[in-house]
Amino acid sequence: MTALAKAELTLLTRTKATLFAALFVPLVLPFSFSATVDNMDLDGTGLSVGAVILPAALGFSLLFAVYSSLVSVYASRREELVLKRLRTGELRDTEILAGAALPSVTIGLVQSLVLIIACVPLLDAGMPKAPHWTVLGLLLGLVMWPALAAVTSSFSRSVEGAQVAAMPLLLISMLGSGTVVPLEVMPDGLASVVELLPLTPVITLMRGGWAGNLSGSDALVAILTAVGWTVLSLWAVRRWFRWEPRR
Repeated sequence: MTALAKAELTLLTRTKATLFAALFVPLVLPFSFSATVDNMDLDGTGLSVGAVILPAALGFSLLFAVYSSLVSVYASRREELVLKRLRTGELRDTEILAGAALPSVTIGLVQSLVLIIACVPLLDAGMPKAPHWTVLGLLLGLVMWPALAAVTSSFSRSVEGAQVAAMPLLLISMLGSGTVVPLEVMPDGLASVVELLPLTPVITLMRGGWAGNLSGSDALVAILTAVGWTVLSLWAVRRWFRWEPRR
């Protein structure tokens, strides 16, 4: 798995477009809507501007550095018959997929740490009041989104098609999930719908941990939702993941 992860990291650095999207988009995108957050009425929500933008930045890192890049990786390796050849060796299926995901997951983790270090002073976000929820949310996201990437790549016939297949979930997660607009300021009906999206429990845990306003019941619901999506994604990978090019 270590050798496979090193090879994947080398290949990732040679794919300039994917590398740019993974490294720089999550660093820049959150600040593009900072003015929108400044104009939000956050009174009574227990949230500050920093507590809104910083977890959103971590969510964007999961979407672009992990999910979007891995969709391309899995589709590319499948079409190049790399996955098929790897299955003839000693690695098990889970190890092949995990080894391919390690570079993107590592980039997402390191990027999250960089965002935290940079955004705390810039946004005056302060330190998380319940860091265990923030850490748990990030870890759940780092497990869930590689599985979702593997599922998404299964429904495409090419690398370009994989990126198209990834767009719906990517856009829905960016616009919903409490990233740009927190659930606390959404209408109750809309909030009850978007809280079922896969990124929402991750954002809920990270933002609630930062603001310190997450109740035990809300945390439990978020954890169960995240675990449910992870289990469902892993089942879908076993059921539908394609190891050979689609014809």
